[in-house]
Amino acid sequence: MDRAANAAGQLVTESAHVGNSVAGLAASPAGRRSDATATVLDILLPVYHEQDNFARAIAEIEQHVPLPFRLLVIYDYEEDPTVPVARAHAATRPWIELVRNQEGRGVIGALKTGVAACGPGPVLVTMADLSDDLSIVPRMLTLYRDGFDVVCPSRYMPGGRQLGGPRLKRLLSRLAGCSAYWFRGVPTHDITNNFRMYCGVFLKSVKIESTGGFEFALEITSKAFLAGRRITELPTTWRDRTAGQSRFRLLRWLPRYLGWYLRLFRPRQKTNPAALAW
Repeated sequence: MDRAANAAGQLVTESAHVGNSVAGLAASPAGRRSDATATVLDILLPVYHEQDNFARAIAEIEQHVPLPFRLLVIYDYEEDPTVPVARAHAATRPWIELVRNQEGRGVIGALKTGVAACGPGPVLVTMADLSDDLSIVPRMLTLYRDGFDVVCPSRYMPGGRQLGGPRLKRLLSRLAGCSAYWFRGVPTHDITNNFRMYCGVFLKSVKIESTGGFEFALEITSKAFLAGRRITELPTTWRDRTAGQSRFRLLRWLPRYLGWYLRLFRPRQKTNPAALAW
């Protein structure tokens, strides 16, 4: 709590960058973002009936994510039991903002709403189900500041792990990620994990076409790869949720995943590296 209070003034100052000119985010000649350390991290946290997980999710964020940051808690409707829990936490944490989904119910609407609300700096997408390993966020920020546009925590690279979850879903996800890495040269073994950090300028420039939900990360990663954006990965451990109910629907969304996977094999754009230095 003292940590949040001490950083409140810094957060207000740093937040003034959000929505302003992105000139300060230009990468240095070596590729490193020159002013990224002075830019607020935006965390997009879609929620749906996560009241049993929310307090622990906040504790994980407070433990592992360095201030300053904004946490955008994106919810579908006022009657969601997560909302009063989130508001109670926000009352003593100035970095929490509740944002109502403006793009239609569901995770894809929540993510579109979050992208519209985020700033031009680093943007972290994570879920409130406690599956993501937030201890690697400082390393993700370092990679972002080194000039990467998409930073991918990977369950399938050496050192990564996936604990629990439906067996078929795990198999298909691993097959997609590793085949894209080995046969297409995508610089991550894990193309489907929604736990990601993006450059906000790049993210806001992408026309989001996903309609189902969790294929969002695959779409953005595919478009970044085809556009010649800088992508990297680092190992992570993913754990299946222990409370609440997942909204993931494998059979319903599988055709959409397949469509974005196949797009990876289209010709890549020839781009000037200097034009990509955001």
